[in-house]
Amino acid sequence: MNTPQISRRRLIQAMAGAPLLPLASSLASAGLLTACGNGSDSPNFVSASFSSMAAPTLATPENMATTYTTSSLVATFDDKSTRSFTLAYQPFFITGTEVSDGKGGTLIAGGYYDIHNQPIIDRSVAGSERQFFSDCPDGSSLLTVDGASVSGVKGNTVFAVVQFEYTTRNQALVSMYGLLPSPIAVLTLDQDKDTGKLSLVKYHNVDTSGVKGLWITCGASLSPWGTHLSSEEYEPDAFNQGANGSTLATLQGFSQNLFGNSSTASPYDYGHLPEVTVNKDGTASIAKHYCMGRISHELVQVMGDNRTVLMGDDATNGGLFMFVADKEKDLSSGTLYVAKYTTELNATSSASISWIKLGSATSAEIQALVAGGIQASDIMESLTTDPADSSYTKIVLSKKTLWVKVKPGMEKAAAFLETHRCAAMMGGSLSFTKMEGTTVNLKDKKAYSAISAIKDSMVTGKSGNVPALNVNFPAAINSGGVLEHTMTSGVKDSGGTAINSEWVPVSSQFIPALLGEDLATADALGNLANADKVANPDNLKFSEEMRTLFIGEDSGMHVNNFLWAYNVDSKTLSRVLSTPSGAESTGLHAVDKINGWTYVMSNFQHPGDWESPLHDIVKPTLDPLVRANYDDRFGAAVGYLTATSAQIQLSK
Repeated sequence: MNTPQISRRRLIQAMAGAPLLPLASSLASAGLLTACGNGSDSPNFVSASFSSMAAPTLATPENMATTYTTSSLVATFDDKSTRSFTLAYQPFFITGTEVSDGKGGTLIAGGYYDIHNQPIIDRSVAGSERQFFSDCPDGSSLLTVDGASVSGVKGNTVFAVVQFEYTTRNQALVSMYGLLPSPIAVLTLDQDKDTGKLSLVKYHNVDTSGVKGLWITCGASLSPWGTHLSSEEYEPDAFNQGANGSTLATLQGFSQNLFGNSSTASPYDYGHLPEVTVNKDGTASIAKHYCMGRISHELVQVMGDNRTVLMGDDATNGGLFMFVADKEKDLSSGTLYVAKYTTELNATSSASISWIKLGSATSAEIQALVAGGIQASDIMESLTTDPADSSYTKIVLSKKTLWVKVKPGMEKAAAFLETHRCAAMMGGSLSFTKMEGTTVNLKDKKAYSAISAIKDSMVTGKSGNVPALNVNFPAAINSGGVLEHTMTSGVKDSGGTAINSEWVPVSSQFIPALLGEDLATADALGNLANADKVANPDNLKFSEEMRTLFIGEDSGMHVNNFLWAYNVDSKTLSRVLSTPSGAESTGLHAVDKINGWTYVMSNFQHPGDWESPLHDIVKPTLDPLVRANYDDRFGAAVGYLTATSAQIQLSK
């Protein structure tokens, strides 16, 4: 993801639902499922791997200006035989185009709506008024609902939930970042029973008026119980001090477009975790959980107990947070923790974690505080100059030094509404920069977090880094890396109280193969990081069946951003897909089985979001191609990976 302060590589969406493997209910134990059935003498699937494709170059500029892949999926069987399938990309639609609403009418894909569910109109160019639509689709989930029935579906009914983070610009080319309420759509897809092919039947815009609209929805995940867990990142800073949040001016613009009044929106209604439940008819309902910490939610991951949630925090001076729900499959109440590293974390060390309890609450009681009109000044004091008073705690957020003190009786409000300030004050290791996607490897009890850039607060002596918090790199790795967490049971928090979870991270270390490599001098295309290594990892998703960690980039250091596949057993890293130049790889989702088929989804955003000097060499050639492909950079493709000639089948 991008921080509000930096230039944004805008979007070209591609919800890349990649039907990769038509498998039985378990790849490890079941026979292989094909359109013709599974013969008793058929070999059994053992493993899957991806061949690594070369990055596109200006020798074929058209490949740099679109979604491009020459990777293959290689399936290995227990008789030592293999089958290889060359991958391709198939779009569903381009945002801004008309799609079926399932009722005989049409909707604008990625379109924006106000609190009354009326289209929000871009009037920036007289005579060219049109509904705003997003060029930045992001988090996505692919799922099924028991008993689903939608008119027009001939095969199996499958749903995709896709959220749209923001829109880059209006028609007058003025930035619209954060000024529009983020839409979420449910796509009803017709899954061909014989081939696994997915076709769009219906597009439904989810009504978010009941949760006062959504704020900058970024990454997402699918809960184990089949709901779409969304996000609201860069929570508005209620103190307006630029501390790990967006400005109140941005909130006022958002409020004007959503409510028709710049003062209606409260900052404390945003920065929470929305959960979308899809109905049998392809509609959906939505709820916001106010008890999971008001942080820069990127995407969260629910662990194998259906209760423990590990959460990244896309911020500078951000932290690793954990929520343990009181009940399984119910995120409406629980306990919030922040990690404190007790030994030093750097590029080569394994660091131990202690967990600090911030508080326990229900969503309803925190939401009631907000509805009651609670203000930042009611909760705590946050000063930008030293009061020379030992009752205040000195903290650093977004490289800004603050002095904070919670007001009597407001500890719970501080924990859940001013989570960053509270966590820093209580000693959490708020030293990370841009902790993005989080995912889990259930078999090995490992979790993974993308650290998009290792810089600023992670570097010793730089930008507010506090050595005692034990996140200390001697020098920046601007291209970032992937952090692996080891989880276990029987853990007590820093106060000595048992944590009611068997999925608590107790140590972290960076995966050597997934550390970026900054270049001292740009290469021939302009890449500022080694193009054959991951740079600025963002979205992460793990496939249990393929034993593969998928990594999507949001890089200001690669001319094209890539989707990678890393096999955790063989330690092999493969480039699977290249997004259009200037675009970001987002919306990643690995689904091991839907009606016997396996899918990998991967969005991409804002094609042609040119940055200097990164794109100076390629822009003259690629800009007209990207504009031609994606509606003058306003459009974004939504689709999925498939095979070039026939749908992939893991049988002989």
